Amino acid sequence: MINMAEETFDSMEENTTETFEVHYACLRCGTIVSNTELSRLPEIKCICGFRVFTKVRPPVVKTVKAI
Repeated sequence: MINMAEETFDSMEENTTETFEVHYACLRCGTIVSNTELSRLPEIKCICGFRVFTKVRPPVVKTVKAI
């Protein structure tokens, strides 16, 4: 009975792990890099050597109604 509970808990952990693809752009050269590509490297650095990235935003414009 205890083993069955442990197996279901382990399978729940595996199913809840989701990876979201986030894209970053180099501030100097504009190269777009994903977070998985950055995690493979030993340090966060662009191919041009610059270390400053900005998060690429989706092209959705949100409008807020004024009160």
